[in-house]
Amino acid sequence: MSEQEPDQVKTLTFGCRLNFFESEVIRDLAGGAGLSDVLVVNSCAVTSEAVRQTRQAIRKAKRQNPGQNIIVTGCAAQTEAETFAEMDEVDLVVGNQDKLIAKTYRGLSFALPQAQKIQVNDIMSVRETAPHLIEGLDGRARAFVQVQNGCDHRCTFCIIPFGRGPSRSVPMGLVVDQIKKLVTNGYKEVVLTGVDITSYGPDLPGAPSLGQLVQQILRHVPDLPRLRISSIDSIEADQALFDVLAEKRIMPHLHLSLQSGDDMILKRMKRRHLRADTLGFVARVRAIRPDIVFGADIIAGFPTETEEMFENSLSIIKQANLIYCHIFPYSKREGTPAARIPAQVPKSIIKRRAADLRAAGKTQFQNHCQSRIGEVETVLVEKNGLARSEQFMPVTVDSGNAGEIITVRVLACSEKGLLGQSVRSAA
Repeated sequence: MSEQEPDQVKTLTFGCRLNFFESEVIRDLAGGAGLSDVLVVNSCAVTSEAVRQTRQAIRKAKRQNPGQNIIVTGCAAQTEAETFAEMDEVDLVVGNQDKLIAKTYRGLSFALPQAQKIQVNDIMSVRETAPHLIEGLDGRARAFVQVQNGCDHRCTFCIIPFGRGPSRSVPMGLVVDQIKKLVTNGYKEVVLTGVDITSYGPDLPGAPSLGQLVQQILRHVPDLPRLRISSIDSIEADQALFDVLAEKRIMPHLHLSLQSGDDMILKRMKRRHLRADTLGFVARVRAIRPDIVFGADIIAGFPTETEEMFENSLSIIKQANLIYCHIFPYSKREGTPAARIPAQVPKSIIKRRAADLRAAGKTQFQNHCQSRIGEVETVLVEKNGLARSEQFMPVTVDSGNAGEIITVRVLACSEKGLLGQSVRSAA
């Protein structure tokens, strides 16, 4: 969760990197429409806990500033509009399509009865993603750039396709233009983001792939020092993506949409990969880029998960050497096939399994931290003495300004990351 505070419009953002990019667009659109004393809450629907936290934050925001108007948007607003419209604190509920359209914020009336609060259209009918050029992301050293939106897959646990709609891609030329603008404005790292970025391209002329998009970015934006690829579905990786991972300007860090290490659970999730596919992918990529590290999303306690199945998820963390593990206790989302499976795992078992997965991930993270002691790292300074290495390790630094790339020697590690001492400026 992150709150940003421009002069007239505040945004409170939950969830994915795409939401953070879109919140910047919303700030520009709402501010340009002349709105003032407005909070736009950009919500997440990936778990029921995310929805609960959103509602809690709305109530807190209204208590702290009773005079401000509150607009709720994002995936939870798209999938559970009535839930938010029923809240006295909420003045307007805007769907994921309308939140990125300028006219949405013009001439708004906030004194609406509950029945008129909802401005949510059929996201499944959307076939294009309108590109938005932004100057940068407020308070951030790295910039997120949207290349894709939506998802055509139907994983049995996931509500997000109903919040984001079908997969649609931003044309390559517009992505390149956005990155050029960000580099001109001083950004040294860009993160490509979307809902399912490895599905990039089939809806565009010539059907370019994600790998081909990355090649074009490197070719046409030579002054960009660091390009990072966000979460990917490894089964969709094309040859061009494998080829481009050898490029040094591509940061050696990939996050995998893994979800489970057990083949039967993966099939019941309607994932398109098996355990062997993941292990083969990480081995192939490491052969191309030996310094690369991997993270992964893993769900604990999916319906029907036995102890043996859970152990397969636990063991893949070490076997694949997953450094950054995002562990999600299974969350029953109404309307998804998984919610209808009779054999739901008890919450107490889900909680214990999630804790065990986090502990295994923490061990891998600490092992990697220890391996970096004495090494020289090139890091991007963020703020307050914090930076990120090329492998996305958090690094505490003793110098450097936000947005600056510096070189540090790693002196020690802690539970949270590395401690570095500045060697010299890298850029």
